Amino acid sequence: MKQYRVHKDDKVMVVSGKDKGKIGKILKILRKKDRVLVEQVNVVKRHTKANPYQQQPGGIVEKEMPIHVSNVMVMCDACASPTKVGYRYTEDGKKVRFCKKCNEIIG
Repeated sequence: MKQYRVHKDDKVMVVSGKDKGKIGKILKILRKKDRVLVEQVNVVKRHTKANPYQQQPGGIVEKEMPIHVSNVMVMCDACASPTKVGYRYTEDGKKVRFCKKCNEIIG
């Protein structure tokens, strides 16, 4: 299994593509396709057919589409900027992620 520097519920910034500069929260990670689903980023409109069995009305629905994991960077809460992520061990032996700009631990 691949290890990504981003985790679910991380605050990230899009660094390339049509949504460059947007900030959102990671909703889902699609590991098989190396993609992430970011809240309010890469939003498209889909035309849906009504489904009376599930009480779903038809119409135009806006939904987020996945973007490649290399196009996002983790936002550090302490320095409020997109940053590279490093790993280190705490005194009690727990592996944690940290901001390489300000050395603060990323939650």
